[in-house]
Parts: sequence; C-alpha cells; structure tokens
Amino acid sequence: MRQVLTGLVFAALTATSAQAQETARGQDAHMTPTVVVELFTSQGCSSCPPADALMAELSELDGILPLSLHVDYWDYIGWKDAFAQAKFTDRQRAYARAAGERSIYTPQMIVQGVDHVVGFKPMVLAEQITRRQAQSGAVPVALHAVKQGTSLKISAQATGALPPKMVVQLVRFDPHHRVEIRRGENAGRIVDYTNTVTEWTPVADWDGKAPLSVVVPVVGEARAAVILQVREAGAIVAAVVADH
Repeated sequence: MRQVLTGLVFAALTATSAQAQETARGQDAHMTPTVVVELFTSQGCSSCPPADALMAELSELDGILPLSLHVDYWDYIGWKDAFAQAKFTDRQRAYARAAGERSIYTPQMIVQGVDHVVGFKPMVLAEQITRRQAQSGAVPVALHAVKQGTSLKISAQATGALPPKMVVQLVRFDPHHRVEIRRGENAGRIVDYTNTVTEWTPVADWDGKAPLSVVVPVVGEARAAVILQVREAGAIVAAVVADH
C-alpha cells in the first residue's frame, strides 16, 4: 500500500508514465517529455515530511524527475539543515517573483518551472504532472548528457520552435539520505530524502539557433541531470538524467 499517494493517484500517474514510454518507442528517448518536480523543503519544517516521502514515490515513475531543494530560512528554529543552500532559497524566491507572489512557503512544489503547488496536495500535484505529460507530445529539442570519466558532455539541437532565451543548467543530486533530526519542529523524527540537490549551476546560455555542445566537469558520486529552462525562472523546456 502506498503510504503517501492514494492508490488511485499512483495508478493514474503510473498509467500516464507508461503511456509516455509507449509513445517514445521507436523515437529518440530524449525526445519524450521529462516532467521536473522541484520540492522546496527543509528539515526544520514540520509540514514537510509527507512531501519528502512523496518524492520517493515519484522517483519510481518513468518520465518524472523529482528534485529536493533544501532552503535555509528554517534554520533559525533550532536545527540547521545540512542540505540547505541560500541559492535554493533564492531560486524559490525567483519563482515567486515570476508568479507575482510576495511570499514563499514549505513545502512547495514547482512542476516544469510553471505550476505551483503549495502544501501537501498529492491530487493537485498528480493533475499538474499528468497535464504536463500530455502536452504537445515530443519536446522541441534533442537534449543529451553523456558522462565520460569526470566530464559530462551536453549536446542539444532544436527540432521545433524554441524560446529565444534559455539557460542550460547542470544539476547534481544524491538519490537517498536518511537523517535523524534531533532539534527543531521535527525533533525525534527520522526522515528519508530523495534526490537531494547538492549543486544547481548554469553552464551555458542558448538561443536554439545553432547546435549546442558543452563539456563540464562532474566530480564525485552524485547523479547528474541537465535542465534546459527559459531564463528568469521560466518554463522548463527539456530535462535529461545522465547515465551513471
């Protein structure tokens, strides 16, 4: 039994993911949409553990890339989140500005850089993911990321109309962490975290006119993903996870 998602929600997302995989057969795998779900969370937030658990379930589904970004504005409560980075707080604020919002919250999920889900709302999240997966079929860019030793080769080529201002971003993340929280609002809890982001770095600007080829260093065991996003916290155009 799913501990967080209801059976109905999980079945719907599984069916949608399977449909996306079926559509991809016979095509370049990188031409199928990967829906990016960013969770802004904190070890100091008592409302966050259900959303953290939800990320583990999303990670089991094809066509969805869940990423946990730990913010630092809960650290004053009495427990410093070891995964928190000020730039993740800045990223959440950028999304708020883009949406015309004055406040930021945890937990909050951003789907494909556009849809905002505040609080733990699995049904709303499932609807947003399903809608994004169903839109437009193939993405308008062939995006590849190939790891070779301590380097990651990123290449992209437009296959359709693209926004004129995009940024290519390297994301490093750890698939799993288990943390015993001793102080703050979650004191005494042991929480599992999925796809914890350790690095989010812009590596190139791209207008989509000429093919893109970039090589960046990737040191350490963290997984690597590449996200192509409209600048100023805009829509995510494409995403791909590099092979191990």
